[in-house]
Amino acid sequence: MNIIDCKQSHYQQLADIYNYYIENTVISFEEDVLDAATFGARVEEYTKKYPWLVGEVDKQVVGYAYATKWQGRSAYRDTAEISIYLHQGHVGKGYGKPLYKAVLDKLRAQGCHVIVAGIALPNDASVKLQEHFGFEKVAHFKEVGFKHNEWIDVGYWQLTTDSQ
Repeated sequence: MNIIDCKQSHYQQLADIYNYYIENTVISFEEDVLDAATFGARVEEYTKKYPWLVGEVDKQVVGYAYATKWQGRSAYRDTAEISIYLHQGHVGKGYGKPLYKAVLDKLRAQGCHVIVAGIALPNDASVKLQEHFGFEKVAHFKEVGFKHNEWIDVGYWQLTTDSQ
């Protein structure tokens, strides 16, 4: 797999991947699909400070991972939230770990002290991914989301890096 920085030419493919999760799962709490322009505006905003990487196999996008600010207050400046989405046809093929690691490496290199990940529960695959990289579960919020006529729990995992 080739891991590269996100480009404008990726926006539609990434929106399509994400829209699958919006429409068919509770993994994303968004309920309205995004067009390429709206998706691209997010990428451009987030990449002012954080990495957004795309995984390609034979020049076809298989997934993406990125980071965003954790909270808006300035004291959180060295904490980031990480996310990953794989094309539904490429889940379980080993693309997630290298893509996730690449974003983690970039966050460490830029001095990020804490990285958090929120997971709609249950989601064994995402939990295993976090724990593979040393994240520890630090919170569990019960029934904080409601989507597809069900209440959804959210867990938070945290990784403290060696930065700072």
